[in-house]
Amino acid sequence: MKCRFCNNQLTHEFIDLVNAPPSNSFLTKEQLNEPEVFYPLKLMVCEKCRLVQIDEYKKSDDIFNKDYAYFSSYSKSWLDHARKYADMITGSLELNAESHVIEIGSNDGYLLQYFKGKQIPCLGIEPSANTAQAAGEKGIETLEEFFGVDLAERLARERSKADLIIGNNVLAHVPDINDFVSGLKIALKPGGVVTMEFPHLMRLIEENQFDTIYHEHFSYLSFLIEQKKQGNKVAAYGAAAKGNTLFNYCGIKKDLISFVVDASPHKQGMFMPASHIPVVSEKNIKETRPDFVIILPWNIKDEITEQLSYIREWGGKFVVAVPDLKIV
Repeated sequence: MKCRFCNNQLTHEFIDLVNAPPSNSFLTKEQLNEPEVFYPLKLMVCEKCRLVQIDEYKKSDDIFNKDYAYFSSYSKSWLDHARKYADMITGSLELNAESHVIEIGSNDGYLLQYFKGKQIPCLGIEPSANTAQAAGEKGIETLEEFFGVDLAERLARERSKADLIIGNNVLAHVPDINDFVSGLKIALKPGGVVTMEFPHLMRLIEENQFDTIYHEHFSYLSFLIEQKKQGNKVAAYGAAAKGNTLFNYCGIKKDLISFVVDASPHKQGMFMPASHIPVVSEKNIKETRPDFVIILPWNIKDEITEQLSYIREWGGKFVVAVPDLKIV
């Protein structure tokens, strides 16, 4: 394997999480009896440019397809973040009806809806057909394509260049980083601004974010087995990709976790890849009254603990696994 940035031959292994299916490849009931494809989940680090990366075992256009299950608009805290960002950047750049905003990886229009509400012309670029359709239903023009030099040249030629180009949690998903970044320069006006949000590698290492890197201090299984023996019921909240990485690497199956609740109706009725834990609506928590609820999307744990605060009425407790296993 060669570095996707500097083309250096990679020899240094960063971490090996063995094998797992793609984290957002949720299964229908009919697919539970079909074989699942597992791919190596090994990260390498380039000794020359220090980029940490995974080989493209599954092509990006196979991952971001019409069945892609992640819709951004089902997290209140993420929507709040998007709204505040839109307010901040609009004032900072003095954007108006004569400006042009492009978001790459625009998903279901979670962010561009706030620019549209300010009467600022905007365009989404989103290869996943189902999320792009959801954005279209909000009145946000969205191109169902992957971004790179070819698309950027077409946009610059056929449309106006952008005053602002946004990419939130998209850079890490790009197989060809150089093509992607070169496209940004082409699609941007002189004096325009690009903002990118992405998880930082140092935070990943320092905070032991187990959904990406396993750390020996965690003992999820012995936590779960003990509760099972005591007759306690354990559920999880948030059918996030990071949860799939956690479950699959630890070998957690539906015998230890009864179900995973998710706010997105696009995931409800589906099953987690490999673990086959069912994804259900929140009403299942109220009906089954679990003793513990494991919060999988730890980055929005405050939102979730507030939303599900009623579990404390029957003595229920929350569990977070990153950066340390804690009962809260």
